[in-house]
Amino acid sequence: MTDSGTLFVVATPLGHLGDLSQRAVEILRAVPVVAAEDTRHSRQLLTHIGASPLLLSFHAHSDPGRVERLLGILAEGRDVALVSDAGTPGISDPGAVLVRAAREAGIRVVPIPGPSAVATALSASGLPADRFLFLGFLPRKGPERERLLRQVADSEWTVVLYEAPHRLADLLGDLAAAAGSDRQAVVGRELTKLHEEFRAGGLSDLLAYWTGVEVRGECTVVVEGRGHTEPDVADQADAGRALAAVLLAEGHSRKDVVRRLTEQLQLPRNLAYRLVMERS
Repeated sequence: MTDSGTLFVVATPLGHLGDLSQRAVEILRAVPVVAAEDTRHSRQLLTHIGASPLLLSFHAHSDPGRVERLLGILAEGRDVALVSDAGTPGISDPGAVLVRAAREAGIRVVPIPGPSAVATALSASGLPADRFLFLGFLPRKGPERERLLRQVADSEWTVVLYEAPHRLADLLGDLAAAAGSDRQAVVGRELTKLHEEFRAGGLSDLLAYWTGVEVRGECTVVVEGRGHTEPDVADQADAGRALAAVLLAEGHSRKDVVRRLTEQLQLPRNLAYRLVMERS
């Protein structure tokens, strides 16, 4: 029985070819088959490194039969490398479909890490990245776009978005309306390429800069989170008084009510004790 091949998930440069790792070069030269989001684009990269595998297209509009064909190749014992147009496969592209199918078929999946627009933009943004939210491309319109815009506005963490150049101004305008014109953000354009550009500022300032100009290259937008906001002390106290009144009326002891207030409402113990004593 032939052992299955390996599916290599290979990160490729965002723009600068020097960012292709030596390990990625070795894999792309060795595998007999490469599944590529755009075969014409990937052929240029493969030619550059002297690799000549069989190129098969695999993109968002591929027929389901393409996954089956690739699984068949892997089942025969031949390795396959999965690449996207730029960056790490599976992030804002259909790569996850093939990876999931391979895992379900018991095929070994090996990541070959490298460039990612998310990490690249975050690293140069100066915004906190110990925790962040990645939302990719927002829908162009409709209630789902509105819901995600509110999520950006309400996020306590930095948010990363992708956007096409001709829709950048629309996105910045919608973000300013949802999150406030002064919310800080960074727009990265043409990452790692000759005309790479980063511009930081309030959302209204960025909107003014990018309005009425021809934007070129895919854009990554990093938006500052609103930060962690502590509950309002007055609201905490009102909620505590209401719950204390109910629990005391039910016959709970003062000690038990204090404990319930601290556990259920996360009140500081001294505040919970004071509220209970007010009702006693």
